[in-house]
Amino acid sequence: MDFQFSEDQKMFRATLKKFVDDVVIPRAPEIDQDGVFPKESFQAMAELGLFGISIPPEFGGSGEGIMSCVLAMEELARGCAATANTFGAHAILCTENICRNGNDEQRKKYLPDLIAGRKIGAIAITEPEAGSDALSMRTRAVRKGDRYLLNGTKMFITNGPVADLVLVYAKTDPEAGAKGITAFVVERGFPGFSSGKTLKKMGVKGSPTGELIFEDCEVPAENVIGAENGGVRVLMNGLDRERIVYSICPIGVAQGAFDVAFRYAQERVQFGLPIVHFQMIQEMLAEMATEIHAAKLMAYWAATTADQGGRVRLEAAYAKLFCSQVGMRAVDKAVQILGGYGFISEFPVERMYRDMKGIEFGAGTTQIQKLIIAQELLRKGSN
Repeated sequence: MDFQFSEDQKMFRATLKKFVDDVVIPRAPEIDQDGVFPKESFQAMAELGLFGISIPPEFGGSGEGIMSCVLAMEELARGCAATANTFGAHAILCTENICRNGNDEQRKKYLPDLIAGRKIGAIAITEPEAGSDALSMRTRAVRKGDRYLLNGTKMFITNGPVADLVLVYAKTDPEAGAKGITAFVVERGFPGFSSGKTLKKMGVKGSPTGELIFEDCEVPAENVIGAENGGVRVLMNGLDRERIVYSICPIGVAQGAFDVAFRYAQERVQFGLPIVHFQMIQEMLAEMATEIHAAKLMAYWAATTADQGGRVRLEAAYAKLFCSQVGMRAVDKAVQILGGYGFISEFPVERMYRDMKGIEFGAGTTQIQKLIIAQELLRKGSN
């Protein structure tokens, strides 16, 4: 399979690399220390067209494929995991989802502001008692005339505290199980919709995560995405594509950690020599570089396969599992190479180490990926 990037992709990546080096990396320590949403970076990403990468031109986007989304996520994560996470929740989980599953009126109403960064988007599936088992959600939606009343609580929602609109999943027919879920666009300002507590996290601090509360929240019937009781189709329609985009996030962070460790090893002198000349340091750097390269190839392969169309459930799970594991190993080695300096916040690998744990289980835990892989292998074996 050919992973040669097009000229447009090369130019896009070069532009994004400069943006990350000049804007994202310098702001990352402050974003982490203060736990603030990167408003300036968010607007800059909108101006670069990042929020419309995968949106067709007729709806205001650039019409690129999953590979370009992967390249964007990789570069952003190299500089700041929080900024990358904010991008993913807004551009991929919310904006692309509405474009892919909404009707023309919904696209015309919501996409321009989302693509331009005038409004911030989020997706709300997880609940206090429904994480990996998303279909056990308890949030309810009952139709009353021309609107629905939503009641329930969503938890761990990326961009939740700052979102202007949220793609929310709720049970409209609790007795129907998976066939009784509906997706809605809920706007900030709808009666009965409020933000609960903003959660304090170990890492990815600049990507706000919080609780959303719905108390007889009034949602117009025209805000149903897809069809009533068709929410699982909306959810599954892009899940594997989304997982592929998120799979590269740990590798972006790993690349950032490797860059810091490699530079430090060349500058740090012990026993009269830069430590990069010590065999054990070389071993760790070689292992990091090899695994990062292999993980990139797996993510690119999954993205290329997705762009060609067809089922990519297995490819997405492979990429998400392997990239998460490589990312964890890479940041651990980076901290080890820096020694005591790797443990203090003055050096970015301390932040990257904390961030990595948070993005490891985002978009599906390691254990869930293993289950998917086993199920897909059994399915393929039976055909």
